[in-house]
Amino acid sequence: MKKIVILLLLIVIVNSCYSQSKEIERAVYPNYFEFISSLTLPEKLELCGERIPLEIPEVRERAEREFYLLLQQPGQVILYLKRSGRYFPMFERIIKEYNMPDDIKYLSVAESALYQARSAKDAVGLWQFIEGTARAYGLRVDKEVDERRHPEKSTRAAMQYLRRAYNRFNNWLLAFASYNMGAEGVANNLDFQGTNNYFDLFLNEETSRYIFRIAIIKEIMENPEKYGFKVPSWERYKPDRTRKIKVSSSIANLAEWAKSQGTTYKNVKILNPWILGRSLPTPKSTEDWVVEIPEK
Repeated sequence: MKKIVILLLLIVIVNSCYSQSKEIERAVYPNYFEFISSLTLPEKLELCGERIPLEIPEVRERAEREFYLLLQQPGQVILYLKRSGRYFPMFERIIKEYNMPDDIKYLSVAESALYQARSAKDAVGLWQFIEGTARAYGLRVDKEVDERRHPEKSTRAAMQYLRRAYNRFNNWLLAFASYNMGAEGVANNLDFQGTNNYFDLFLNEETSRYIFRIAIIKEIMENPEKYGFKVPSWERYKPDRTRKIKVSSSIANLAEWAKSQGTTYKNVKILNPWILGRSLPTPKSTEDWVVEIPEK
């Protein structure tokens, strides 16, 4: 009986402390807008090891625009953090294979919110490739298969694009800008404006915001609690645990094939978003399809 009384007292004390802490929080910041107003842009921002010159008033103002606009979307930031648990391990592994800056993973966040999105310009997938660029970098895009929606293949294609752009411009920020407006667009502006510094360029609205948006995403995702976001690792989505099945011929009926593998059509479609229909065509002669199904 004595132990039960002590336990009940402890519960009351803990609840009381928690309630007091919440009251203090509410007293300091009665609403979220006041909390946002209390936050300021950090004095230092960098992307791929390149410093953003916040001492220039116009540059700082552009950075602040992205900073406060993103903070006005707390639900979106929470989803960024949750989805990063699923995709960042794969991104980091492939980025390391290519010996490229780890910050590149934040470009995908800016492009797609780590979601298999389709833009108004018909850019698709985690890295938002348009059809022509996807094919130029070896991705298959047709009515049956769209490898822009293949997480690993599209990531490798993005690394190849960015490596090629970096080799051309010798600057990661310009490589990022080319991902948004095209390498020829960047080259044309560098030539016309007589500079090789992204921050000295006058660009279109979207590209002029692009680097700042990625840098702010990086800052908030690397320091979430500083900005009021509490998404611990155990609440973030985990990479899917799968086994890979090589398929060297066509599959006429994916539902029947899924059952033969001990899984469901739904699982096959969720784990292989690059398969567009209810069947799978014959793969190229040089490689098999690799279809993922749940790990047993």
